[in-house]
Amino acid sequence: MEILIVAILLFFIFIYTKKVDTRTFIAENDVYLKGLKEKDYDFYVSAKYGDKVDPNQLFMKRLRTTFFGIVALLILFVTNLNFINFIAILLVTYFIFKSQYMSLKRYYKRYTHEIDQMLPYYLKGLEILCQNYTVPVAISRSIDDAPEIFKLGLKEMIARIDAGDSSIQPYMDFAIRYPVRDSMRMMRLLYRLSLGAQENKYQQLLMFSRSVSNLQNKAREVKYKNRLSNMEKRTMIMLVVTGGGTMLILLMSMMQLFGV
Repeated sequence: MEILIVAILLFFIFIYTKKVDTRTFIAENDVYLKGLKEKDYDFYVSAKYGDKVDPNQLFMKRLRTTFFGIVALLILFVTNLNFINFIAILLVTYFIFKSQYMSLKRYYKRYTHEIDQMLPYYLKGLEILCQNYTVPVAISRSIDDAPEIFKLGLKEMIARIDAGDSSIQPYMDFAIRYPVRDSMRMMRLLYRLSLGAQENKYQQLLMFSRSVSNLQNKAREVKYKNRLSNMEKRTMIMLVVTGGGTMLILLMSMMQLFGV
């Protein structure tokens, strides 16, 4: 017990006196530590926080939390460090490291339907802007009013287009970053609209408008189906509870009637 107390005191003294500086260690090994980051981590961060939070800074904070978790576990088991405890430390460390990522992933899955419905309405506003501006200018002007989740992706797409990338890739990368319903097809249509000559712009815009309207109709259908499904579930629960309560009251009445 004395060794454990001394180890804890020494650790906090090293932290306080900057002999052990986790920020410096993480910053110096930034390139290697980023290899631990999941491929879709940045997307899940932007899905929850938009461009208000830097995914890299959040990941570094996650690494520091994991580091402190390891140290705390090692101090806890310093007097009884056997194979079983070592495996337990590894499992708990893995859980600490993955907990934030899994939380972000659960958030995205929970709100994926809402995110899915944001795209058609954003594209509708973009369609109106495209009537008076070129596609890149319309996208730039739409960013401020775009849903928070799309802002970072839109800024990156416009930055690449402004840098001279006239290929379809910036549009496709946006669709890959936000893999919701028909995002790939809509980005292809938007790219074609950006290529269209002025005399063909009306026809391209009309095609884009019809696709956006169809996408909005699908979103409404899904919304109504989900609402109907929720109502049916609530009705079923109400019927089960009401029926169960009625049966229980009848059973109690029969028991009282026969003196059971």
